[in-house]
Amino acid sequence: MPAFFDTRIEFLKGVGPKKAQILNKELEIFTYGDLIQHYPFRHEDRTRFYTIREVSEELPHVQLKGRIRAVETVGGGRKKRLVAYLTDGTGEIELVWFKGIPWISKKIKPGIEYVVFGRPARFGRRFNIAHPEIDFSTRGTETEEGYLQPVYSSTEKLRTNYLDSKGMSKLMKQLLSLARGKINETLPPSLIEDFRLLAKEPALMQIHFPDNPEMLQKALFRLKFEELFYVQLRLLMMKLTRREEYAGYVFNTADLVTTFYNKHLPFELTGAQKRVIKECYRDMRTGKQMNRLLQGDVGSGKTIVSFICMLLAISGGAQAAMMAPTEILADQHYRGLEPLAAQLGLRVAKLTGSSKTSERKVIHQMLRDGDIHILVGTHALLEDVVQFKQLGLAVIDEQHRFGVAQRARLWKKNQHIPPHILVMTATPIPRTLAMTLYGDLDISVIDELPAGRKPIETVHRFESHRLRVFGFIKEQVQQGRQVYIVYPLIEESENSDYKNLMEGYESVTRAFPDFQVSIVHGKMKAQDKDYEMQRFLKKETQIMVATTVIEVGVNVPNATVMVIENAERFGLAQLHQLRGRVGRGADQSYCILMSDYKISKESRTRLETMVRTHNGFEIAETDLKLRGPGDLEGTQQSGIADLLISDLGKDGKILQMARNAATDLLGEDPDLSKEENQNIRRQVDAQRKDVVNWSKIS
Repeated sequence: MPAFFDTRIEFLKGVGPKKAQILNKELEIFTYGDLIQHYPFRHEDRTRFYTIREVSEELPHVQLKGRIRAVETVGGGRKKRLVAYLTDGTGEIELVWFKGIPWISKKIKPGIEYVVFGRPARFGRRFNIAHPEIDFSTRGTETEEGYLQPVYSSTEKLRTNYLDSKGMSKLMKQLLSLARGKINETLPPSLIEDFRLLAKEPALMQIHFPDNPEMLQKALFRLKFEELFYVQLRLLMMKLTRREEYAGYVFNTADLVTTFYNKHLPFELTGAQKRVIKECYRDMRTGKQMNRLLQGDVGSGKTIVSFICMLLAISGGAQAAMMAPTEILADQHYRGLEPLAAQLGLRVAKLTGSSKTSERKVIHQMLRDGDIHILVGTHALLEDVVQFKQLGLAVIDEQHRFGVAQRARLWKKNQHIPPHILVMTATPIPRTLAMTLYGDLDISVIDELPAGRKPIETVHRFESHRLRVFGFIKEQVQQGRQVYIVYPLIEESENSDYKNLMEGYESVTRAFPDFQVSIVHGKMKAQDKDYEMQRFLKKETQIMVATTVIEVGVNVPNATVMVIENAERFGLAQLHQLRGRVGRGADQSYCILMSDYKISKESRTRLETMVRTHNGFEIAETDLKLRGPGDLEGTQQSGIADLLISDLGKDGKILQMARNAATDLLGEDPDLSKEENQNIRRQVDAQRKDVVNWSKIS
């Protein structure tokens, strides 16, 4: 079997070297195995024939059967078109072609019965179908009986080389006829029986050319289940391996935690925070390395939880580190942790790209001597010269900004025992995505905000409301509050966006001549950004005009208004993050989403979602449904965008079933050594080296 599916695609009849090259480049199809797993993205229902009288605008596609009454060429020049009049006894409909007229006119003849398929459109009182598919009606054939037609993704280059959906369909029929008897089963009999799955071979046959809608659903379920099963199996095996192979420091002592909790804790912890601390403490006592993801909405109190976990490590004689993606965020963490640590006689240091050479040398030496208890910094922490006496806990904030390789370098800071790892994110992750992106980690969630926090009032306003919005800003500033005005910046190098930001800044300074206005954007030097941030923090400026550099890490409790310009250009996760920059004090806060009247349906859904809810996880679920997993941060490096047939936005139930099945199987047979699991073992071994998706044909 492997040899057959490894056959290069050019050897399939009808392909050849030229088409093979196009398939390689356009669809990454190199072998028979790649082609058979180029699944249709939908099926057109050719099982039903409509009468012309039944045609309506509500029908996305119709299949008709009738005779051509007449064919004529209408108009001239660019407006030239071929029109055929199809009649079936209930009415008449026009079939129209604007391209390929000489070829089409030879193909269709009056008086002959045809089967026609296409999208109907109304022009005045009449309907027509532009560029329909048209075939002879032959009684007894599949065309006459009706069938489900696969529709494959295509590109302009593929279409011009006869590799459109219909061309791909022909190649697939050929390949499937050759593949019969060569497709091995990739799941054990127990799973097939328990979940009533189709066998692998019929599933592949039916996904391309289903006998009926019921068989199509069975094929879809089988292939999605298998794909998600192998993704979860890989993650769970990684988790098992890590627990078996990587020891962790045992931190049983909690003296510093007790002292801090009883004497210095600045506010009462929420129930969720207490629960997460217990989960981390349990992990850090087991003797196995902790690898835990901490999810919590903006302002939910993740930092204080991470500090208490650091105290557990320091109580046990070790050091702790916190790594953040930007200097702004690292500086904020340093300023927040330093006074808390000082109350306990602990030393905190900060190391970033802006740290002077003289400072670095002192910090490096003090780290090696164990005189620094907590090191806060950016990527600078990963440098080889940064060595700890004993790193017990590494906290990684906004972890999706770091690559896997970068995070792994923190593990190597200790020679023998890797540090415990706590990764944090304020970007809520949908449950299905969390199970897949971070299925090898243990997950904790802080799902309640500290007491006294008022929900942020969110409204959507159009450009015509500009004067009212500016009036509201003026009122808030006169009451002693501060305001953010954020402009979109897709790429820091985009001149048009930079121009919009500068024009916005000028318009704000004109509108508020009596107020001090800061500006912050990605093209500024780090020290200039920091200077402007500090001015805003010290209330020397009342309004900050900025790009999304303030999305993460700015904590100004006095800021109560967030105005987001061109809000339709932001994703939901970004909008939610930006909104979280206000509402950090006791005063009522507001988020104003500004947009044009003309926005897409998807943009409108995003803005309506923001107005309707503050629940980060609900927002994340909507984001996943709107954008799909391939566009969400972190999915590329994890391999989730590599899914061939599953959709994490829609297949949550199948994912849960697949994960449960993988968990049960590894619980009974962690080494996959049982005879009935040998086909799984073979799949795992064949794909272990370089392919994330173990359900792929090997």
